[in-house]
Order: sequence, then structure tokens, then C-alpha cells
Amino acid sequence: MPEHLQLVECPRDAMQGLSKQIPTADKIAYLKQLLQIGFHTLDFGSFVSPKAVPQMADTAEVVDTLDTSGTDTQLLAIVANKRGAEMAVSYEKITYLGYPFSISETFQRRNTRKSIAESIPLVQEILGLCEKHRKELVLYLSMGFGNPYGERWSPEIVEEWAQKMVGWGVRIISLADTVGNAKIEDIRLLFQRLLVAYPHIQWGAHFHASPEERVPKLKAAWEGGCRRFDSALLGFGGCPFAEDKLVGNIATESLLPFLAEQGESPRLDQQALQKAISMANDIFL
Repeated sequence: MPEHLQLVECPRDAMQGLSKQIPTADKIAYLKQLLQIGFHTLDFGSFVSPKAVPQMADTAEVVDTLDTSGTDTQLLAIVANKRGAEMAVSYEKITYLGYPFSISETFQRRNTRKSIAESIPLVQEILGLCEKHRKELVLYLSMGFGNPYGERWSPEIVEEWAQKMVGWGVRIISLADTVGNAKIEDIRLLFQRLLVAYPHIQWGAHFHASPEERVPKLKAAWEGGCRRFDSALLGFGGCPFAEDKLVGNIATESLLPFLAEQGESPRLDQQALQKAISMANDIFL
């Protein structure tokens, strides 16, 4: 895969909102298959409250079985508090910790049971843990493209928070279209501005979108300069704490042909990919 292009496969996001519980053995088999494909990062699980997200209650058991020695794919785990971060950094095979930081007060409380003010020192604590244990924090800027709760939102507000995050020492920031309401012009504008203002930061896009919105959103982010994309096979996923109706992730099967049209051909194992798609059909459908 070209160095400038980073593909983040997100089975954790695809799984977490499902009403049926996926057997641990099935998760492990699926994740092991995904590790053979060649993605840059695998967002495989989360160290969060099992009461809040029952689907992720077995993350520790899952990660114990994963072998990353034969792949360049890096593991990413989502955390929502200090305890989860401490668990995540204890695993040598985990490279990235992801924290969802919302610029919506309502969603921050829904998602992490903390206010924005309480989340700021937590981010700084997680950054300290990452530095101590040689991990990297991926900060997801939730509600990065709009707000469904009647709270103030604008590209300028996003830029203000991005400036703060860069000042804290965050080096990877992914703008999250949490409820799938991003406008094309806002996507393009934000990436254009942020990449010019902070060229040393790795900017990513985590879109939730209906099938007909997938390519337009990808195109806007690409034109804005984004080269790090989150996706999930079959397009399942969405945050269960956002709204009643989940809006799925960008489907990896939509992302790959889009990249090909831009002249990018990630070096993925196509045979392993097709097997993973077959497994995803069994797991999710």
C-alpha cells in the first residue's frame, strides 16, 4: 500500500451496534482473516463498559488470540475512560488507542458518560499513557460534520477544536460523520483548511453514509486532501449512542473501486479479501 494512503478496516464499528451477539470464536476467526488482507490498521475492538456495549465484552479474550507477527497491519482499540486505556496499553500487539471526543456536549455524554470539560483531561491522561507505553492516540472528532441536537456547529468550531487537539500533542485526528449528516461542501472545506493549517498531522475520515452518499463523501474528502479512510466490509456499523437509526459505515467494497478511479491500487491480498467478504456475509447477514 502506498505510504501516503492508509486504509482502516473497522469490524469493531460494524459489530458494536448489532442486536445479536456474535460468538467470540466467530469474531476471532473473522479478525484473523482480516489481518491477512493488508489493511494499514484494524479497528478490532474496544475496552469499554460491557453493559454499555455488550458486543465488545470479549475484547480482551479476542486480542489474546490475535497474532500480528506475520502482518504489517496494526491493531487499534477504542477506549472511553482511563481504565480502558490502561487495559489497552498493556497489550504489546496494540499500536493505536482511539478515543471519541465529541464537539457536541449531548453526544459526549451519551457516548462516554462524560462532559466535554471532563474529557479534556482524560485525553491528556491517555496521551501520557500512550507516550509511556509507546502507543499512538487516534482522536476521533465526533460530530465533526454537523450536530443533530440543536447545538451550535460550524466549520470554524471544528477548526477551533482541531487547533486545541494539535496543541495537546495529538498527531492523528479522524473527523467523524457520526450520524451521517455531513454536507459535501463542509467535507471538502474542512479537509482543505486543516491540511493546510496542520500538514504534519495525519487527518482521517470516518464516514457513516447511505449507499448513495458513499462515493460523493469519499470524493469530497479526497479532493480536500484526505488520504486516511475508515471503512467496513458490507457497510455495517454506526454508533448506537447517536440516534435511534444506525447509519452504516462506508463499505470497503465501495472504497476500493473509488480509490482505483483515483489511480490508487492498494496492495491487498484479493483472495484473502474475498474470503473475508464471504465470512462477513455469514456474520452480519
